[in-house]
Amino acid sequence: MTAALFSRGKGRRAVTAACAVSLGLVALSACDKPTPLATVTVGSNTVTAEAGNGCYGDGKDLSSKKFKSCLSAKPEKTIKVTLGDKVRIGVDPEIAESSWGLIANNPVMAEASKETYRSFDSETLFAKQNPQTGQTTLEKKVTITVAELGKSSQGVKGIWRFTLERAS
Repeated sequence: MTAALFSRGKGRRAVTAACAVSLGLVALSACDKPTPLATVTVGSNTVTAEAGNGCYGDGKDLSSKKFKSCLSAKPEKTIKVTLGDKVRIGVDPEIAESSWGLIANNPVMAEASKETYRSFDSETLFAKQNPQTGQTTLEKKVTITVAELGKSSQGVKGIWRFTLERAS
């Protein structure tokens, strides 16, 4: 009788262990692969983010619908900027290899970059030009978008968004 109870206990432990392993594998398979990172640094403050939810094509261009959705998504990361500060943008080598661009109120970079790091004057990023009058004003808050460029001339593989807030 004791041997029967003992072997039944082993069986339960084996089943429990097998279930735990299975659940662990299911949990891992449900996780998304991390995207490359983009980083914004102002002075000694840094924020880093992955591409927005569904905003990374993992080597493929985003659909037009997804691209528009990603551009309208609210950024999760915010950093304070004092006018006159340098804003440094860093991207993972994987993004740089493809090339990338930066958009604030207007396109900020004349050409795409293959560098992993670029520096910008804060005034450039906060500047907004009135298309009718040509007058430039400085916004209090601006969303910047890092875009990994795609295979086609119009394609985009990934979108990373940040909010810059002017410090008082």
